[in-house]
Amino acid sequence: MKSATIPAAGEFDRQTAKTSVTTFRIIEALERRSKARVSDLARELDLAKGTVHKHLTTLQKVNYVVQEDDSYRLSLRFLGLGTTTRATLDVYQIAYSSLEKLAEATGEVASIMIPEHGYGVYVVRVSSEGRPDIDIQEGETVPLTATAGGKAILSYMDDEARTRIFEQHGLPELTDNTITELDELKTELQRIRNKRLSFDRGEYRTDQHCVGAPLTDFGGNILGAVTVSGPASRMTEKSTTADFASLVGSTADAIQSRL
Repeated sequence: MKSATIPAAGEFDRQTAKTSVTTFRIIEALERRSKARVSDLARELDLAKGTVHKHLTTLQKVNYVVQEDDSYRLSLRFLGLGTTTRATLDVYQIAYSSLEKLAEATGEVASIMIPEHGYGVYVVRVSSEGRPDIDIQEGETVPLTATAGGKAILSYMDDEARTRIFEQHGLPELTDNTITELDELKTELQRIRNKRLSFDRGEYRTDQHCVGAPLTDFGGNILGAVTVSGPASRMTEKSTTADFASLVGSTADAIQSRL
């Protein structure tokens, strides 16, 4: 799910470069589609074909878009930007080996999520050996209110920061299990803060369960969250023998001690 979508350029004020907004809307649309023709992008974004073609031509000239026959795709220059940016994060440099151990111990996917622009972003996701490809990719953004990692992050935010996120992004109902009532969510966040442990029992996707724990600094300020996720049926079955809560909590403690 691609949660962060840029509004049309006309929705921004005069201090915003509208052409830049349009460029990044086209970039996001290409990410969603993998590759697309000018007419596809024009239709999706409600733009003139000439406008779309001009932006794509510019992106191609600066090596950020590749043309293949009559379609366009993003170039691997974006991969370089992403990996370079991630490498500067202390939490990524420190956490990887701990995540590998967590994935091996649980047989599931271990992740680090950090907050950015009111969403949760997966900085790194490590799969246990032999598991299928991970469907939620590194760098993907997800709602904080409907994920174990996101709720762990929200539970340690101050009231003002949390309120801004609720007002800007709301409480989207993604499944029948998603919490959409603000009072109920606040009660849940207090419980998570007290126990330093969060759960997603099919709130983001009905077929997935997740366990999370917050990553904080010595002052109690939120840095991110550690999570373990997997198919709902398998996570439920394993819960009788695997102590996910202790494993996730001890991993978070180990990473925090090194930050």
